[in-house]
Amino acid sequence: MLISTAHTADHADVIIVGAGIAGLAAAHQLTRAGVSVSVLEASPRPGGRMATEEIDGFRLDVIGQLLSVRGAEPHRVAALSGVPLRPFAPGVLVHSAGRLQRTGETGRGAGGPDGARGARGALTMARALASAPRPLDEARLGACLARLAGTPAHKLLSRPERTAAEALATRGLPARTVQGFLRPLLSALLCDPALTTSSRCADLALRSFARGRLCVPAGGAAALPDRLAAELPPGTVRTGVRVKDASINRVSTEEYGELSCRALVVATGARDAAALLPGLRVPHFHPVTVVHHTAPAPPPTGAALVLEGDASGPVSHTAVMSEVDSSRAPAGRVLVSSTILGTPPPYPDRAIHDQLARMYGVSTADWETLTVHHTPDAVPAMAAPHDPRRPVRVLAGLYVCGDHRATSSVGGALYSARRVADAILRDFGLGAPAPGPSLPTAA
Repeated sequence: MLISTAHTADHADVIIVGAGIAGLAAAHQLTRAGVSVSVLEASPRPGGRMATEEIDGFRLDVIGQLLSVRGAEPHRVAALSGVPLRPFAPGVLVHSAGRLQRTGETGRGAGGPDGARGARGALTMARALASAPRPLDEARLGACLARLAGTPAHKLLSRPERTAAEALATRGLPARTVQGFLRPLLSALLCDPALTTSSRCADLALRSFARGRLCVPAGGAAALPDRLAAELPPGTVRTGVRVKDASINRVSTEEYGELSCRALVVATGARDAAALLPGLRVPHFHPVTVVHHTAPAPPPTGAALVLEGDASGPVSHTAVMSEVDSSRAPAGRVLVSSTILGTPPPYPDRAIHDQLARMYGVSTADWETLTVHHTPDAVPAMAAPHDPRRPVRVLAGLYVCGDHRATSSVGGALYSARRVADAILRDFGLGAPAPGPSLPTAA
């Protein structure tokens, strides 16, 4: 066991810049190994892009990325094991040709590590697909998703790489299945309406969907980083601290001057990381806009995720979030959260209301807009070729982690945190790292 140097106000074994979920998860693994850690965060609270705003008793996610119940990476972090995940209804509802069609009841198949139960669950995808019975379409889609559910992740990552849009055309599925289900689903999972994402990353996302249920953290996305911060030793996380300059053994801050360390981890977003570590590649980003409404009564879709299959308006997907997670709205109130992908033109509020009226089949005249969050750098792009194991060790004593080093997801951020903590422990001479997942999850 390493004998840690004193953890004082101006020194720690490791300083982590950025209290997003990657930096906080890395801090947990390091403190469990006996390493003293200071986490410095410029914002007033931890969480980074996993932020939840509170307005009039509503808990409103800023971005609202989707997780997967099956094999969710958050539950591989000990401090997150107590955070409940609230699942959407099995499958999704796709709005197409003026009506909703349920597709993809895969949640019942979430099961063991070999994916067998997940593969059986994927077969139910086809049973609910399309407006009229098409047995051959159903069989093809079921077989495609069953194969994904049962394929190890490392095999998916060894496939030939192209864009997700190009790969859809090679799956041997009818165009109506691809355009009416796979394209809108992948757009929502990847936050990429043009599907320029690497086909390997798209396969990982579809595999997670086929093996489990989509879900969100109870109480909002911020529940995950909040729990991580609360479970660290008191004084570990310092908010409102702006780092001006950084090197292997020190950081310079506006508030506290110079702080010393044995190793430095940059766990910020990609742009801020490149500002502190010149030479890091900054990816393109997928912008995301989330519009939150409250309605007099809940639409009749229950806890389902509703996808737009006809591109009839700006909204990509929407859900009655108070039905998925009742803690996100005051008792007796309704919360509807809708996502617009890409850089939106200045859509009139009426255009969004009109599209939601078509998607839900109810009047939205009395819906009240609670807030609109637009995040230009919401999700790092994963265009082909994409390496989900980008280096986290710049050199001995200098490291970087975050979703931009793995897959653009909560699971990817946590996976990069595990890798960076393992690298530090090796460099500190603590022996072999604790066993962990060999590949990142995609959802």
